[in-house]
Amino acid sequence: MLIVTTDGIEGRRIVEYLGIVSGDAIVGANVFRDAFARVRDVVGGRAGGYEKALRGAKQHALEDLAEEARALGADAVVAVDLDYEVIGDSMLMVSANGTAVKLG
Repeated sequence: MLIVTTDGIEGRRIVEYLGIVSGDAIVGANVFRDAFARVRDVVGGRAGGYEKALRGAKQHALEDLAEEARALGADAVVAVDLDYEVIGDSMLMVSANGTAVKLG
């Protein structure tokens, strides 16, 4: 499944638009990881736990998006947009949205 952020795919022709598809993932942040991240913010450096959680959530959202597109018979998803939202004090939501298409 091709998943792109552009409106089209170079060298390929879109022959049918199948509709908007989406995938979402919500992850909780561990209290200890939160505390460690705050220490890291003060002393500098990267918050590896958060980065790993964010990458995992993004991957899950894109997998859900691809699954929904496959169910429609799509070859690709174009114009994909990733949105990130903090929910409450310790939840992160990643949402992926795009248009499922058939390619010629």
